[in-house]
Amino acid sequence: MHDGSLGGVLRLIREGRALTRTDVMDVTGLSRSTVMQRLGVLLDAGLLVEQPEAGPSSGGRRPAALTFNERVGIVLAADLGAEHGRLAVYDLAGVVLIEEQAPLRIADGPEPVLDWVERRFDALLAEVKREPGDVLAIAIGLPGPVEDGRPVKPPIMPGWDDHPVAERLSERFGAPALVERDVNAMALGEHRHNWPDVANLVFVKIATGIGAGIITGGELMRGHHGRAGDIGHIRAYRESDELCTCGNRGCVAVLASGSALVRQLHEAGVDVATTADVAALVQSGDTLATHLAREAGRVLGAALAAVVSVVAPSLIVVGGEMGDASEPMIAGVREGVYQQASTLATRHLRVLGTRLGQRVGVVGVATVALEHVLDPANVDALLARRGIAA
Repeated sequence: MHDGSLGGVLRLIREGRALTRTDVMDVTGLSRSTVMQRLGVLLDAGLLVEQPEAGPSSGGRRPAALTFNERVGIVLAADLGAEHGRLAVYDLAGVVLIEEQAPLRIADGPEPVLDWVERRFDALLAEVKREPGDVLAIAIGLPGPVEDGRPVKPPIMPGWDDHPVAERLSERFGAPALVERDVNAMALGEHRHNWPDVANLVFVKIATGIGAGIITGGELMRGHHGRAGDIGHIRAYRESDELCTCGNRGCVAVLASGSALVRQLHEAGVDVATTADVAALVQSGDTLATHLAREAGRVLGAALAAVVSVVAPSLIVVGGEMGDASEPMIAGVREGVYQQASTLATRHLRVLGTRLGQRVGVVGVATVALEHVLDPANVDALLARRGIAA
């Protein structure tokens, strides 16, 4: 027996577990009249389309086939980092309709940044010829802890603490808005798109700062105040008096993040200004930048060894501006983890780079939005808001 609600029936058809009316009756155990009523509502709402005589034949006339109408709505996704923003519009099948990236400074504060996000979403909607009324959800990833749609004391986001990000975007676009810690969204996107059969996974973002998103039992772990995976503020095994943004000294972030590498290269007389500059140097084969990236990876890997002992993942995926660009850094992470964690914990552990590259953030945020929209309870709620009852 399966969920026989409107949203549950839609999920069965969307996931390919039911193709015809008879399939829906067989899988749900609902009566013919109830199934016809449920399908009638979903067809009238445009969530399903019917293709006459397209179902499998059992000897007589072929039945109609039911398919999910992925064009009935769209979701908006924004991945905001310390120094960049990547925005996209997706259909309900998870196909990107349009996407763009531009530089921004998250430290400029919520008003100018969110103004920019809203203007760019308006432009993207116009470009793909979709209306604001087509938007069924907005999701935004931010580089800091999030709770109830608001940032919670984010270290690198001055002025953002407790700002009503979700309320603002929801009011602006007339749809539910979800705000997620960026690395959590990355973990979810990487898991759903590339490793759905891996139950326990840790995604590590190495960019201006450092963070981790943790998947346990196939589900995202957020923790109290959204701070699960805040590994950048574990004390590093190497001594350092460098002051961290959290107020402590000697954190992993001050030795192994992109901003730490910018500082270290500056001290060595190399002219770099951003994490992207450091990544470019590493990719070009610069000896000093490559050495520093590998050492940073070792420091981070040692901290991850503690996470491995507690969470017991079978896979660590490394991404972010530095992680994605720097195989030497990933090699250092791998070395640090394997040296510091127990043999039992690492026997079947893999440490790999992200398969989604620089798009991992926006893909993850879009995944957050799509899973929200297509959750059976939220489908039921959407139809109820539109005055359609089962």
